[in-house]
Amino acid sequence: MLSIYGDRRQTCDGRTRREILQAGGAGLLGLSLPKVLAAEAVAADAVPKAKSVIFLMLFGGPSQLETFDLKPEAPDNIRGPFEPIASRTPGLLIGEHLPKTASVSDKFCVVRTMSHTFNDHSGGGHYLQTGRRWHIPIGGGFTPTPQDWPSMGSIVEYVDQQSYGLSRPMPSYMVVPNSLGRLQEAGQYPRPGEYAGWLGQRYNPATTQVDKQSLTDNPYWRDCTDEELTFQLAGLASGEGMTLDRLQTRRSLLEQFDLERRQVSVEGAPAAGYDAFQERAFALVTSERAREALDIRRAPDASRDRYGRHLFGQSCLMARRLIEADVRFVTVHYDCVDGYSWDSHRNSDDVKKHLLPTFDQAYSALLEDLEQRGLLEETLVVATGEMGRTPKANAQWGRGHWSTLFPAVLAGAGVTGGRTYGESDADAAYALDDPVSPEDLAATIYHALGISHELRVRDAQARPTPIVHGGEPLTALWS
Repeated sequence: MLSIYGDRRQTCDGRTRREILQAGGAGLLGLSLPKVLAAEAVAADAVPKAKSVIFLMLFGGPSQLETFDLKPEAPDNIRGPFEPIASRTPGLLIGEHLPKTASVSDKFCVVRTMSHTFNDHSGGGHYLQTGRRWHIPIGGGFTPTPQDWPSMGSIVEYVDQQSYGLSRPMPSYMVVPNSLGRLQEAGQYPRPGEYAGWLGQRYNPATTQVDKQSLTDNPYWRDCTDEELTFQLAGLASGEGMTLDRLQTRRSLLEQFDLERRQVSVEGAPAAGYDAFQERAFALVTSERAREALDIRRAPDASRDRYGRHLFGQSCLMARRLIEADVRFVTVHYDCVDGYSWDSHRNSDDVKKHLLPTFDQAYSALLEDLEQRGLLEETLVVATGEMGRTPKANAQWGRGHWSTLFPAVLAGAGVTGGRTYGESDADAAYALDDPVSPEDLAATIYHALGISHELRVRDAQARPTPIVHGGEPLTALWS
């Protein structure tokens, strides 16, 4: 019998979670995942579970000292230029440029003690989206590779495909408004983290794309027109004059080409995986449900104004529309289009004038909108960067990379709001207690979704590999 090591939490019928998983035998090794999922359904902890996740990736690293971990008593060169304001959470001071967020703090929990040692954007972004360290050393490059760990969204897509195949009308995993890095420096820096990596491209996200007007344009900071907010699926833009009949004809020609390719192929499995991904792509582009969800113009003007007409606000609104359409995991990237943005080395002017106000508007609108629609109790909303900023600022109030301490904000899916988790030191430099790793955050997100963080899937060498290694869910967030 396969031995499962872990705690001995019992289910309501007296059996332990370990015993139930052992009954699945080789299923945990990827041979019979539906049996494992059925066992997990029986063994699930008695906490609210998320139906969906909205993951807000604030790429570049927001400063803890200007957002959710202010230190008004710290020395002048540490505490920052912004004043603290009170929130609806006892003892939680928030930066003055987040007033709307402060007014809804009773809906979220601030984890103050996120920490890791990968002090690099690409590696950190991969780490936060996968829960596993990147295999490339710090400073070793930007580009995603087939050896990368699968993102959390890709694992959700994998689990759902094992249970339902491709029968779901919408993908389980989507990324908006663009793949990370697409708008940076004319798209020169595609970043790792959001992809399926060695799990296989059929588990990659369905990704939208929205272009900017010029090399110096930052649509995250300004109002965007409806003509810009296409949210077209990457690689599936139909083009002017493309009808469904023409698209089906084009598909037929592609199928003929693929048939010839398969006949001369010596590797059948990769082709089969690609065909499945292709099938999903065609189903999406011809789906009325997908077209309706992705048409932001169908949202009421009042709702669009509340989120903000900037790209981040409209992307958060799009995320809400997608989970309503039954997408299970939506990543919203707030990217560094200008090469800095949240990566605020130079000064805090952009943070003050653009970044915090746009986040404040969109984030508070998202939580209120989800609650009003009865969706917040079944949707976990996570907002974080891949690192924080150095406690000591430079002469221009810029701050360097600091992955040792930074915040993550969690709301919905039964997470107890109006509280904080973990305590930092007087300079917001180190955790005094309860440090939280990216592995812990990933385990927490899987836990909320009802997916065991002990689940193993087969890697590219067919080895059973845990989706999280060493992390534990923050179950205290639900107490």
